[in-house]
Amino acid sequence: MADLSLHTVLVPDPIHRDGLEILREAPGLRLLTPEALTPETLPGHLAEAEAMIVRGMTVDRALLDRAPRLRFVCRHGVGYDNVDVPALTERGILLAVTPEANAASVAEHTLMLMLALSRQVVAFNAGVRRGEWRVPGQSATFDLGGRSVLIIGFGRIGTRVARLCAAFGLRVRVHDPFIPANTIRGLGYEPARDLPAALAEADIVTLHCPSNAETRNMVNGGFLAAMKPGAVLINAARGTLVEEAALEAALRSGHLAGAGLDVVQVEPMQSPIPLLGLPNVVMTPHVAASTAEGLQRMATASARNVLDFLAGQPDPDALINPEALRRNA
Repeated sequence: MADLSLHTVLVPDPIHRDGLEILREAPGLRLLTPEALTPETLPGHLAEAEAMIVRGMTVDRALLDRAPRLRFVCRHGVGYDNVDVPALTERGILLAVTPEANAASVAEHTLMLMLALSRQVVAFNAGVRRGEWRVPGQSATFDLGGRSVLIIGFGRIGTRVARLCAAFGLRVRVHDPFIPANTIRGLGYEPARDLPAALAEADIVTLHCPSNAETRNMVNGGFLAAMKPGAVLINAARGTLVEEAALEAALRSGHLAGAGLDVVQVEPMQSPIPLLGLPNVVMTPHVAASTAEGLQRMATASARNVLDFLAGQPDPDALINPEALRRNA
């Protein structure tokens, strides 16, 4: 491996040890981990860093002004809401993600949320712990098999969710304006070009699209009103896709039967939001990707992205703003 002694890599957030070991084994590379950072030393280390791996840290213009040598940022995961991509691109700084690392974990978590709602796991578990052991005469639980699911967003995670849903016997429909209908059909699923019509038919709607200008607050009052009465909404993508007040109203009115959420509008949650007061909401704290395996995959993929960049061969499949390369040409 080439000598990387002139390069400083900053990892301000904790990541899996396997990712750190990959970086430590690179000859001469200077690695700065959370243990070596304090509020007093961070500004000086930012000024030295050529590459960074970030999880929760916000990468904005103020931070970039303190990082004149920075040329590469890797987001530990696939979402990059906390990164100012235009600011990076203006400065010729590449942004990469770990595209495949968390897809399986998030897909499984999505199915878990569906099952938790359909079988009312949280309520039954709480009842048993209170000493209640009874089987309801008329159960409000339901099988997933035979139901209809609408998957909005058919990328790496959405395609895996489709396979898992199909295995459970769900009828799978897919809405993604960027995927040709014949591609969706070729994989054995039904394309849904007319979103309102698809919402009216789906027993479960699950979101798997990024948060951007087109999708932010897409799940609003009109979207929810178009959903089938008694349907369930799942969001393990981004909290900013959903207007929480509108979702709360739909759940309180009984129009929706439930919601399974791994994300909320403002993270981390500083105080309880109204949705937490509803018994038909199952919520987890943005942990869908954070299995032991998922964290290991994201850390090692992040480390390899850094080394590929330093070797002059960044992975094109991982890059978010490849146009930044032209700034350095």
